[in-house]
Amino acid sequence: MLCKLKIKTTMKRIFVTIAIAALFTANVFAANRVIKTEDGTEGVSFTVINKFNNEFVRAENVTWKVTPNFQKATFTLDNVKMSAFYNLQGEYMGLTQNVQFKALPAKAKAEIGRKYEGYLAKEVIKLDADDNTTIFFVDLKKDNDELLVRVTPAAGVYFFQQVK
Repeated sequence: MLCKLKIKTTMKRIFVTIAIAALFTANVFAANRVIKTEDGTEGVSFTVINKFNNEFVRAENVTWKVTPNFQKATFTLDNVKMSAFYNLQGEYMGLTQNVQFKALPAKAKAEIGRKYEGYLAKEVIKLDADDNTTIFFVDLKKDNDELLVRVTPAAGVYFFQQVK
């Protein structure tokens, strides 16, 4: 009789454990489910939309783009156009915005002038990464040659990629 009681108790524990595990699993999938709405958020995870809405409360004119690598919200905040990036797991990756060339550190501006003499800066994008580092990408153009350089937090300038 004691053996049957132990088996019943063990079976109940197993059943309860499985039920709890199933409940948590359902909640995890629901938290990151993809929603489809008329407000341009099709394909954006529920988790990302909630994180974005909490972080950028005053954001206006929000548009979303989902790629195989990231989820991106482009928006205006305090009259500044920005883009927030999230990976497909819903983790925040960083924030970009266009800035003027003068926003670069003086050392970087001087190095760009030396290394890329005759090139003009078409666009400067500031990336505030999720690890609190700031990196700049500068689009430089000279005649038919266009390239992108990366400016590190220590103001180092490095070739990033050829644009055309």
